[in-house]
Amino acid sequence: MYPTRIGANEKRQSKEMKSIREIYRIGHGPSSSHTMGPRIAAEQFLAAHRTAKRFKCTLYGSLAATGKGHLTDFAVDEVFKLYPLEIIWEPDTFLPFHPNAIKFEALDEKDQVESTKTYYSTGGGAISEEGINQQTSSIYELTKLDDILDWCHKNGKQLWEYVEEKEGPDIWDFLATVWKTMDEAIKTGLHREGTLPGGLNLPRKAAAFKLKADNFTGPFKKRSQLFAYALAVSEENAGGGLIVTAPTCGASGVVPAVLKYYKKVYKLKNKQIYKALATAGLIGNLVKHNASISGAEVGCQGEVGTACAMASAAATQLMGGTVNQIEYAAEMGLEHHLGLTCDPVAGLVQIPCIERNAMAAERALAHNTYALMSDGHHRISFDEVVETMYQTGKDLSAHYKETSKGGLARYQALPKY
Repeated sequence: MYPTRIGANEKRQSKEMKSIREIYRIGHGPSSSHTMGPRIAAEQFLAAHRTAKRFKCTLYGSLAATGKGHLTDFAVDEVFKLYPLEIIWEPDTFLPFHPNAIKFEALDEKDQVESTKTYYSTGGGAISEEGINQQTSSIYELTKLDDILDWCHKNGKQLWEYVEEKEGPDIWDFLATVWKTMDEAIKTGLHREGTLPGGLNLPRKAAAFKLKADNFTGPFKKRSQLFAYALAVSEENAGGGLIVTAPTCGASGVVPAVLKYYKKVYKLKNKQIYKALATAGLIGNLVKHNASISGAEVGCQGEVGTACAMASAAATQLMGGTVNQIEYAAEMGLEHHLGLTCDPVAGLVQIPCIERNAMAAERALAHNTYALMSDGHHRISFDEVVETMYQTGKDLSAHYKETSKGGLARYQALPKY
């Protein structure tokens, strides 16, 4: 098991929540925590030590255990391509703050260490130094959904309006870019064929799913299209394509698929999609602030579970649900993924990750329908489920938290005929 996360607990006690720009990061896959985060950390360290003669990079815990499959070494090596770089793998060493730790050392001409710094890739592309998040400033003073709902009721506002008030009007330009990138990932993924890199020889399926969906009619056609959209983005991510974390790379196919589905079926305007993204971002932000979206820390419940909660909330808003019904849909999205393990085969963001995105997208539609059938009142709140998810993640064995030591990762996953 991992040692006590003192730093993670400190993070959860911080008073204010950061921008939803932390949830939606545009970049290349296959992993926000194992590819994006280490790349950012490497760039920062190099920028401060360009006079060094060579560098050492030590990967700890989950970064080392599944770093090969997630292209962690490739991301770091690309940053230091003009310098000699030694990468050291320590998969059985977990530092206290977070299981995704990476240490850089700058060495002089006498091979003496002149500077060292340890970073933590905490999920969604964010990096920290012993709990100090280096990204955007805190802007949300309300950090519980129940309190935000009270604000909405008192002011006669929607959740997206709360986001606009805290983020400022320029958030809409940002979300327009987010949606454009998501939509492009779907379009690109739907036309790519062949096998995904990494050694599993897993064939891309999005294009075939789309072709089959075009020949169906009725509900079966719509649901098949939803699967195709989710597969398209997830396969783009697995292949190192350009995607948006929502909230992570490994779960990046859920929200775009659901939004594309509703936009196509109900002929929605882009402004409606942006508002749905604002609400979804708020939901993801609440999970990240009060718990974790890192598969290495809490398992896949923090990644795909959060993505499903985000998509469920967005879908319910698009269908005219009340803020209470939106909260209910989000609660179900996370509740029904409690305990979901992160056990990628060969350390790749492919099996079971890609299919999980498609299944979570379908679940989001069901949560929307169920929430709209209700009056929005229920026994277990979203905030309570977030707390439960975090505790469940802490209780999970390290074998099931992005180390590829247990679960499905024990199998070769060769095709069955």
